[in-house]
Amino acid sequence: MIEITEVKHHIQKHILSILMHAKYARFRDLRPPRVDTNLYSYHLKLLQKSDMIAKADEGYTLGPRGLEYVDRVSAGKLTVRRQPKIITMLVVQNSDGDILLARRIKQPHIDTWTLPHGKIHIDDPSVVAAGQREALEKLSLTDQTVIHAGDCYIRITDESGDIASSTLVHVCRFERDDITTHDGLIWARPHKLSQYELAPAVEQIVARTFFRDPFFFEEFIT
Repeated sequence: MIEITEVKHHIQKHILSILMHAKYARFRDLRPPRVDTNLYSYHLKLLQKSDMIAKADEGYTLGPRGLEYVDRVSAGKLTVRRQPKIITMLVVQNSDGDILLARRIKQPHIDTWTLPHGKIHIDDPSVVAAGQREALEKLSLTDQTVIHAGDCYIRITDESGDIASSTLVHVCRFERDDITTHDGLIWARPHKLSQYELAPAVEQIVARTFFRDPFFFEEFIT
C-alpha cells in the first residue's frame, strides 16, 4: 500500500490541482502565475521523482502516487481528509452460546472488552478474506470459514458533541469451541455482557448479529 504524505508546497499543490481535473496537461499549463520558471521546474521534477506525476507523449499526467493522493484529498484545498476507519469484527460463539471477548490493550478505550477485530487491508481480496485473516492473526485459527453477517457504522462523539471517531465495521461471524482463552480473551454469556466494561457498540452488534438475518446494516451513535 502506498503511504500518503500530505503535499504542503503551494507550487506542487497547484500542479496537482490542475492534473486532478485533466487527463494530460502541458508544461506551460501547469506553471502557477508569476512563479519563476526555474523554481517551478524544480518542484515539477520533485513530483516526477516521487511518482506523483509522470510525463507522457500527450503531456504530464498523474502518476501512481498522484492518483492515490487525489483520491484521498479535498478537491478545493487538496488537504488529506479524515476518513472513517474500516475494520472487520468477529462475532464468535461456542456451542454453549457464549460470545468471545478480547480485552483492548491500547487506546482508545484501553482495558475495555471488545470483539476480536482489526483494520481491513487494501490488499485483502474480500471482506470474508479479511475476516479469515483476522481469525488467523488474532485467534490462530487456520482456514476458518466466516460469514459476512452485516455492516455497522459506529460514530463516537465527545462531551462537546464533536465527532471523536467514525468506524465502518464489517461484521463476520462463526462458531468455534476449541479457542484457547486467557486473561485477555474470554467467553462471556450474552445476557451478561452488560456486566462487563465494553467498548462502544459491542453489545448492540452482538444483539443485532443474533437475529441471523441474511445481511444487516445498522448505525450506532455513542
